[in-house]
Amino acid sequence: MKLVSWNVNGIRAVLTKGFEDFFKSVNADIFCIQETKCQEGQVELEFDGYESYWNSAEKKGYSGTAIFTKIKPISVKYGIGIEEHDKEGRVITLEFKDFYMVNIYTPNSKRELERLDYRQIWEDEIRKYLLNLNKTKPVIMCGDLNVAHKEIDLKNPKTNTHNAGFTIEERNKMTELLNAGFVDTFRYLYPDKIDCYTWWSYMRKAREKNVGWRIDYFIVSESLKDKIEDANIYQDIMGSDHCPIGLEIKIKQKNKTKK
Repeated sequence: MKLVSWNVNGIRAVLTKGFEDFFKSVNADIFCIQETKCQEGQVELEFDGYESYWNSAEKKGYSGTAIFTKIKPISVKYGIGIEEHDKEGRVITLEFKDFYMVNIYTPNSKRELERLDYRQIWEDEIRKYLLNLNKTKPVIMCGDLNVAHKEIDLKNPKTNTHNAGFTIEERNKMTELLNAGFVDTFRYLYPDKIDCYTWWSYMRKAREKNVGWRIDYFIVSESLKDKIEDANIYQDIMGSDHCPIGLEIKIKQKNKTKK
């Protein structure tokens, strides 16, 4: 099974920059996007053979997630059941026969870390939510998690220690999640691989120089780690300040949607 995740930084904008070409060429079984920045009715985007599920923020032009899937889900859930967290359209969960697929767009702590306290609460609730799902069946979670976990995951760790996305608080929450029974698929396969980033600032030619951060992830339950076949970072795909990431995992596909 092939899975793809991409923070598109505005679906309407990325549609003019080759999104559909990449979508069709990668031919994922499940394709998750974050930061759609659109409300229902603002964009019509359907692909043959896929069902789509959208979760928009209450605030216009902000946040939002979507999933396109060839495999018909058993159930769909928007949010995690806590109003404070759910109004920004940051989570979609699809239940399949053998696993849950959870698409997440984690809140940014922002400059001056003005949202760091809220971020800590969010992280604890998300961990509880994933652990609860994991009691029933394994979890595959993906998305822009807005944290570079280790120094190897960003170009300039020393100068970013107190910046949003690389604070000790955010990194510790990622460690807590992984220690609770989950696996960072990319680092599981490539623990020492350097210069592998998924986000670059638009300033100072950061992408051209590959001065980036790895803040987009596929995280899976430990029970699935032996089924991981490959983890990909599509650094050459443009159109957003993030690039897409992929996961190939050995799970049988059933209940495909009709073309």
